Amino acid sequence: MKVWLLLGLLLVLEVLENVAGQDPPKNKRPKEQGENRIKPTNKKVKPKIPKIKDRDSADSTPKTQSIMMQVMEKGRFQKPAATLSLMAGQTVELRCKGSQIAWSYPEYLDTFKDSRLSVKQHERYGQLTLVNSTAADTGEFSCWGQLCDGYICRRDETKTGSTYIFFTEKGELFVPSPSYFDVVYLNPDRQAVVPCRVTVLSAKVTLHREFPAKEIPANGTDIFYDMKRGFVYLQPHSDHQGVVYCKAEAGGKSQISIKYQLLYVEVPSGPPSTTILASSNKVKGGDDISVLCTVLGEPDVEVEFRWIFPGQKDERPVAIQDTWRLIHRGRGHTTRISQSIITVEDFETIDAGYYICTAQNLRGQTTVATTVEFS
Repeated sequence: MKVWLLLGLLLVLEVLENVAGQDPPKNKRPKEQGENRIKPTNKKVKPKIPKIKDRDSADSTPKTQSIMMQVMEKGRFQKPAATLSLMAGQTVELRCKGSQIAWSYPEYLDTFKDSRLSVKQHERYGQLTLVNSTAADTGEFSCWGQLCDGYICRRDETKTGSTYIFFTEKGELFVPSPSYFDVVYLNPDRQAVVPCRVTVLSAKVTLHREFPAKEIPANGTDIFYDMKRGFVYLQPHSDHQGVVYCKAEAGGKSQISIKYQLLYVEVPSGPPSTTILASSNKVKGGDDISVLCTVLGEPDVEVEFRWIFPGQKDERPVAIQDTWRLIHRGRGHTTRISQSIITVEDFETIDAGYYICTAQNLRGQTTVATTVEFS
């Protein structure tokens, strides 16, 4: 047995000596220190070009983040949806993150300086609170951060928040109006809105003409309904004028809105179209003189007048009276005529010279002048 074990060991040692003494393969050679150990290959590979993001396009449109939160029960917070439906009487508390926050809310609350509304600025957030809400409070509530340099502030478009709240109240399908009749002016160069807004998100709303009695289709191409604004006339024209009203249906109930008088406007938008006329351009001493400044404009655009006259430096007493009225100029066209008249009594030499009238509206101003001489 020992002999067989000795023979086996000798055989293994002989095999190991043979393997160790063999020459390495011809295509292989020992690696030198520092040599790259990646095997060469003949496979063609297309170089990959890394994609570079366009910084200009990314930076040109800053990301907008919503900064508005709604305070819920038990001190919980949540981001409000684009539209909320709440029962009238509920308290609404909104907060917007930032040390300089501005707010916008339904005009009704601002017009009547409602004590139910409270707006406060805290160190880290702005706070809006509305108690005892009513259907009339239905509308857009929004906030935005401000970038201020001293007393001059501008809106930060990257930090905003908004929500439209429907306050549902029993017996009120439409947002209540302070009057029973309203006027809507139809301008040929811009949209017109019949503002019959609802308090119920699911309400079906239709538009009707009083005479001849018929429903006015809102087909989306000429007229469409926007729940936040009302019925929108995209391209108003004279055929649209007349008396209209809205009808809402929800939960098996229906309601009719107030009536709206649609008036077509003849005068295009722009700075005041102004003329000036003196009662006489040559005045004797002791006589009275009047100079009239007249503007024809859009019915809903107010005009302000300013005068410069010869005796102004000497504090010459004069009388200035401003008036306006609506006039109809055929085919149902409506125009607002605004006038300012300056009157000088007991004309003297210091009253002779240029009478200059400047009329101004939201779209610009126009200055006209006439000369009055002493004869």
